[in-house]
Amino acid sequence: MTDIGFYHLTQSPLERVLPKLLEKALATGARVVVIAGSSERVDVLDHVLWTYDPASFLPHGSARNGEAEVQPIWLTVDDENPNGASILVLTDGASSERLAQYERCLELFDGNDEAVVAAARIRWSDYVTAGHTLNYWQQTERGGWEKKID
Repeated sequence: MTDIGFYHLTQSPLERVLPKLLEKALATGARVVVIAGSSERVDVLDHVLWTYDPASFLPHGSARNGEAEVQPIWLTVDDENPNGASILVLTDGASSERLAQYERCLELFDGNDEAVVAAARIRWSDYVTAGHTLNYWQQTERGGWEKKID
């Protein structure tokens, strides 16, 4: 089963958190698919991954760029794995029917929005029922991560 980590954002927005998590994934040699809630969000994340650090960038692509098979990070709104990724990142409440294709899944959600938190609780319950291994990480006041449940 896929190892699923819930990342409860309380201090920083997705645009600041995602690049750091992707850096860690790439450092292990993993490929990543990021599913966003809209094509506009894909465009925002595309821009963020080019500009979040003036000294570097994260290599990535989307349908706009093509050549998914050569992209270590693939940004999409579709439930797809065109770059052979082992890690899936779900944002904006996105879901996937392809969890079995991934070793890990990161569910990132805004802890400052009660509706988003309630939806994350439902997804957690669904994953438990499906037999996945779950971990829960909550952002600390300093922006790091504290593991709350595993």
